[in-house]
Amino acid sequence: MRIDKFLKNSRLIKRRTVAKDACDQGRVSINDKIAKAGSEVEVGDIVHIEFGNNSISVKVLELKEGTRKEDAQGMYEVLG
Repeated sequence: MRIDKFLKNSRLIKRRTVAKDACDQGRVSINDKIAKAGSEVEVGDIVHIEFGNNSISVKVLELKEGTRKEDAQGMYEVLG
């Protein structure tokens, strides 16, 4: 699954266009490599996102095409 789509489906970022922009600005990485919007993400990958002064790292647990809000958090695990 594309990283921009994963970020939107998991609700880490609310809109896919915002996720794409974050990737284009170099604020998203997969396994310590800067990710483009079309980069593929797989189960077990570590995704790191920079939000201004804050950042978050998550481990991908599941890839789902369509998710409800209640199921979205099951797609990842927040790391320290």
